[in-house]
Amino acid sequence: MARPGRPKMPKPDLHATVEAFLDMLTAERGAAMNTRQAYFRDLADVTAYLRSEKKSDLDRATTDELKDYIEYLTNKIHVKGENKAQIAVRTVARRLSAMRQYYRYLVSENVRDSDPTSTIESPKQGRTLPKTLSEAEVAQLIKTAGIGGGGDSIRLVCLLEMLYATGLRVSELVGLQMAAIGENTEFLTVEGKGGRERMIPLSEPAQKAIGNYLAIRPQFIGIENKDAQDKSFFPSKTSESGHLTRQRFAQLLKDLARDAEVEEARVSPHILRHAFATHLLSRGADLRSVQKMLGHADIATTQIYTHIMNQDLKDAVEESHPIAKEGKK
Repeated sequence: MARPGRPKMPKPDLHATVEAFLDMLTAERGAAMNTRQAYFRDLADVTAYLRSEKKSDLDRATTDELKDYIEYLTNKIHVKGENKAQIAVRTVARRLSAMRQYYRYLVSENVRDSDPTSTIESPKQGRTLPKTLSEAEVAQLIKTAGIGGGGDSIRLVCLLEMLYATGLRVSELVGLQMAAIGENTEFLTVEGKGGRERMIPLSEPAQKAIGNYLAIRPQFIGIENKDAQDKSFFPSKTSESGHLTRQRFAQLLKDLARDAEVEEARVSPHILRHAFATHLLSRGADLRSVQKMLGHADIATTQIYTHIMNQDLKDAVEESHPIAKEGKK
């Protein structure tokens, strides 16, 4: 949704097979709306390049044309610093992945005889560890959020406590329905990627925050779109969906980070999800249990958090151990 005062950008006119491909992702693979939109944006970018540079279109692009696009994209992203360079590599890899899925779909539907991306190599990606926060920093954020004491403050504390207690994806959190919360608020039922449903226990601080929030929740319900707002756990009077948006929650966190004197770049809904997983594992939680709570289909995705713990341990040794400190001199 466009920001207030900014006109909506016109939707690119993509080839009809793109819409059919996106419909297949939603209907057959259970792709979430955010996933569908991400594929749309990636394929729209490829389309724009092909039409302007090659006078071609996505459905009939050749291997050479697509290789030229990958080279163009690689050269276009001029970045400095290891972290930003890694982000650029991931962007190229994601675009190529979207193209591969699209062309495999065309082959399966007999629209094309072969996949033009089959001989294009993916860029090599090094492993980057997710950013996270310390337990003290999370506690500081929650404490600062509660200072105001008004409705907005109570809601923000509830958002933080629930996110830190469950590790929900931000879209899962803001899109929660009232039915997701059990009567005794001890568990939360959420439908994640691919329609997979999972049940997550709620901590006592989260349960208390939910109780405080439910008492003031009606003040976030307006007249328009009231049916959607009534069903949403975090309703919003201004959003078309009827619930708090991801963008608004992310902005609230940035404002909170400044007030709490925590580096803004290290505070986001996804980083709080990382903190949830990392802190659980560091306190001895079972990897499989954390995998289930996060909604990861593959445990290898969850294992990245053990690497964060290993790196933290390594940093602590290098900082404190006398032999390690001697070696730095």
